[in-house]
Amino acid sequence: MKRQGLSSERKLAWISSGKAGAAGAANGFLMEVCVDSVESAVNAERGGAGRIELCSGLLEGGTTPSMGLLQIVKQSVQIPVFVMIRPRGGDFLYSDREIEVMKADIQLAKLYGADGLVFGALTEDGQIDKELCMSLIALCRPLPVTFHRAFDMVQDPMAALETLLTLGFERVLTSGCDSSALEGLPLIKRLIDERKANRVRELPCTGLLPRCSIAIRAGPGQSQNWEFIQADTQPPKPSTADS
Repeated sequence: MKRQGLSSERKLAWISSGKAGAAGAANGFLMEVCVDSVESAVNAERGGAGRIELCSGLLEGGTTPSMGLLQIVKQSVQIPVFVMIRPRGGDFLYSDREIEVMKADIQLAKLYGADGLVFGALTEDGQIDKELCMSLIALCRPLPVTFHRAFDMVQDPMAALETLLTLGFERVLTSGCDSSALEGLPLIKRLIDERKANRVRELPCTGLLPRCSIAIRAGPGQSQNWEFIQADTQPPKPSTADS
């Protein structure tokens, strides 16, 4: 697995206020925002996000958040909260003890109100770890599951997508196996074309600049997008043009 690392490419950007919430949903577009604090979650909902991915360790590409954080976020927002299940940064090859931690975190996340779970696991040769993913999906049900950006490290994206479809993942988080979804747009289009009967929704992971989001919105068949939101400043106020 020699693809580019994930953490160095992740930057913060505001979602466009008033574009991805109710109005966006009406247009078939949903903005998912990755957050790591209560303040970020509240700002994301206020800015128009339709769903949150809750995690810690953004500079490591996202790790499992505390259950205390999940509990308070759930009390503070009305939109769905999907929880990252990743015991550490780095690669996506997990030891037996790390797998036990992941399983325990899934059970706790469900207990504390998670609306969905986000995880991924690979083998040493860059394939989807089918056995592990199957066992984790079984624990997650009946909640929906998303395969995270481990997808961008696979050797064969088209074969990997087919595997994820078979396993039962509803969503895939990807930047098209490139540094951003803008650069990875050609592969994202291929993945969308290859998906079967809408059994999986591709989530282009921009996490970079608003221009990337605009490019993906124009992509064929695309209805969801993923973005970062800052935690330490106030969200932009809607302009008169947005109202």
